[in-house]
Order: sequence, then structure tokens, then C-alpha cells
Amino acid sequence: MLENLPAQTLPRLLRRTTLSAILVGFVGFLVAAFLAPPLAALGVALGVALAVINLRFLDRQAARVELKGEQSNKAVRRQLGGKTASRLVVMTIVILGAVWLSAPLGIGIVSGLVLYQIVFVMNVLRVVADKGGIE
Repeated sequence: MLENLPAQTLPRLLRRTTLSAILVGFVGFLVAAFLAPPLAALGVALGVALAVINLRFLDRQAARVELKGEQSNKAVRRQLGGKTASRLVVMTIVILGAVWLSAPLGIGIVSGLVLYQIVFVMNVLRVVADKGGIE
């Protein structure tokens, strides 16, 4: 679906997603600061930050894979998949450690990650709808 979009669309999508996620994360931080323990608000901010950092790592990693020239799809998937899985494992360990140390902090981090994913999906749907939808 996204491979059929013009080349300049993806960087704009990622930039828009990052800015939107930071704004939504800030609102989430404020809401959590008033309605939940203070560590939950910190967790929301950390969750959004982790998601943005993960996206930047993925973007940089994908750019490096493309620079290596002609490769089979299987080789590219293997390169991207291994490092992506490693980042997922590290983030999971960090979140489980945070939940173990302080439940509000860990739940806040998960909430921040979820907020980021919601913003990302909404931005992708918006781009796809603007380009004529799914064929």
C-alpha cells in the first residue's frame, strides 16, 4: 500500500507523525498529571519519546539497507527483522523493568507507546485517503 506512494510522501508522513505524537504526548502528559500519579505522566512522556526514538532508528536502519545495492527481499527482511526484533526485546525489558519498579510509570510508558501508534495509524490513513485510498 505505502510502496505505491510518491517518494517524498514517507518523510513528510514521518515528520507529521513525530510532531503530532509529541503534541498528543504533551496533552497525554497533562491529562495524566491531573488524573493519575505523577510517575504515570512521566511514563506517558517517556513512552512517546521511546516510540519516536524507535522510529528514528528504524528510518536510519532502512536507509542503510537500501545503500547496499541490489539484494533479495529475503535478505532485506532478515536484516531489518533481526534488528527490529532486538529493539522490541530491549523496549519490552525496559517496560517490564519500569512496571516492576513502579506500576504507574510502566503503565504510563505503555500508554505513551499506544498514543504514538494511534497517531501513526491515523496519519497513514490520512495519507492513503488523500492519495485515492486502497486499490
